[in-house]
Amino acid sequence: MKGYGSSEVIEINRNTPAPNDPSEGKVLVKVKAAGVNPADWKIREGYMQKMIPLQFPSPLGMDFSGIVEKVGAGVSGFNVLDEVYGQASVMSGDSGAFAEMALANADSVAHKPKSLSRQEAAGLPLVGDSAWQALVETIGLTRGQKILIHGGAGGIGSIAIQLAKHLGSYVATTVSTNDKQFAKESGANEVIDYKMQTFEDQLPHDFDAVFDTVGSETYARSFKVLKKGSGMIVSMLEQPNQQLMEQFGVKALFQFTQVNRDRLTKLAQWVGQNNIRGNVDKAFPLEEAGKALDYQKDVHPRGKVVLAI
Repeated sequence: MKGYGSSEVIEINRNTPAPNDPSEGKVLVKVKAAGVNPADWKIREGYMQKMIPLQFPSPLGMDFSGIVEKVGAGVSGFNVLDEVYGQASVMSGDSGAFAEMALANADSVAHKPKSLSRQEAAGLPLVGDSAWQALVETIGLTRGQKILIHGGAGGIGSIAIQLAKHLGSYVATTVSTNDKQFAKESGANEVIDYKMQTFEDQLPHDFDAVFDTVGSETYARSFKVLKKGSGMIVSMLEQPNQQLMEQFGVKALFQFTQVNRDRLTKLAQWVGQNNIRGNVDKAFPLEEAGKALDYQKDVHPRGKVVLAI
């Protein structure tokens, strides 16, 4: 990336030297596929420059799957040629995942789920860890509880639906008209077309939890469906609204997802045990990374967009 902007700022540098041998605590990975996330195009367009100031030219990309090439000092649990997945984000001091080779912190890498293809695995780290962190660790969702998941056809939402179902919960979700069947196939008990229906009028106001991946007025309206006194909303986009918390007698939390080896390992075990599939909406070659970012931004894909490397 040669600066902030749209697709014209993305260039493939074919003369970039291979990363040096991994320093202590890092692994060098030959990248086979990279996941494209909404955060990637937001970084490209400068929305996060105050939080994440970049030096140009700057690499992009977080999620990947690949093969371990070298292991740095102090790293245990990985061997050369191991199939792995995880993150190599510049935000964490790594070298970026949109590349043929990546240096990654070993604490952000785990063994790839054997049941997934490399492209499926590359799309899983951020969305899978987001769903796991929210539903299992923060909400503590259990059998018989009811949860509303916004954005059920997206990368995070489609995984969250499957996870919630395996936890034994009743799942309602909001999607667009064209995505209703996809959400049902993911396992949702009740699918609401947000363009044609008002979810707070369709649903009883006794839900134990809401997982919000949409934000804005959808977030504010979600308080109405929660069970007074014990309900909880976790949002990926909105900070807790104290006025709404007091008005409806519920708890609200903002989630910043932290991808780490422990969560990635638990996620891989769950995926393998329950035959979970990550939906790859579209794969682009690395040379079309700019197009892939535009597709992620403009199309609202079902599941994940990936780069095949």
